[in-house]
Amino acid sequence: MRAIQLHEFGPPGNLVLDELPDLSPAPGQVRIAVRASGVHLLDTTLRRGEAGGPLPLPELPTIPGREVAGVVDQVGADVDRSWLGKRVVAHLGLVPGGYAEQAVTAVESLFAVPEALNFPEAVAAVGTGRTALGVFELERPTADDVVLVPSAAGGMGWLLVQAARSTGATVVGAARGSDRTAALHDLGADLVVDYGLPDWADRVRERVGGATLVWDGVGGAVGRAALELLRPGGRFMMFGWSSGTATRVETADLVERGLTVGWLGQRMRALPGGIPGLAGRSLELAGRGWWRPRVSTYPLADAATAHADLEGRRALGKVVLTT
Repeated sequence: MRAIQLHEFGPPGNLVLDELPDLSPAPGQVRIAVRASGVHLLDTTLRRGEAGGPLPLPELPTIPGREVAGVVDQVGADVDRSWLGKRVVAHLGLVPGGYAEQAVTAVESLFAVPEALNFPEAVAAVGTGRTALGVFELERPTADDVVLVPSAAGGMGWLLVQAARSTGATVVGAARGSDRTAALHDLGADLVVDYGLPDWADRVRERVGGATLVWDGVGGAVGRAALELLRPGGRFMMFGWSSGTATRVETADLVERGLTVGWLGQRMRALPGGIPGLAGRSLELAGRGWWRPRVSTYPLADAATAHADLEGRRALGKVVLTT
């Protein structure tokens, strides 16, 4: 099989296409002929050799990636053969191996791909979608809310805008660059702002009077500006910091302004069905059109370009490798 391997931590160019032996499923496992592999911002952090996130640095060489979709083409000795030929999607968990033409995983990790979804969309729904649904379920807006979504043109933000719109809330989508803001206009956000411009926060205040809820995955200066846009008593849900630093929260934000600040983290596991339940519900919602992932696809051999575009904020939606 062909697979992308990282032999040395460093820039995107360190991701190389190698020819490796075919995989065989162990008891309780299936082998997936991979058609789509998800690329996560965390993959780029690990590629650079930077620790400190939710996952440890891998031993090298490694095949990055943890989200795959494709067709089951082999099953372990004790696995029901009815799985053969089925369209499936899975999150590989703590064990990487997604950037490849084949992947093995426990049969319990599989989800059927809804007929309405293609493989790249299924990858986006099972990984990014489960996190977005956790954010939505833990801090659900109402029709009276003004919801601000920084990085709204990314994989998570794209889904969160749709989720907020489903409640009747006023949705403010923030992104950097004209192509990304244009896409958000097409998605139906009520107000779209370019947070690369110095007056973006002023525009939000002038047009909608600030926000009542922020779903923040950016952090840094953008996250802090978003927090300052909250009206008294507003809610702020953090689920990451793509900028490299978490949003700064001060005691005065909580005491004097009455803000509620939450961190997604392990709270997802306490939701009904835990993380697998969120993944299954995300796929079901995507399959019936409640939300639809936006994906940017790259051939498997172009994994380095995919990483560079993701880091450079040039890709729209979820980045996916295809075989």
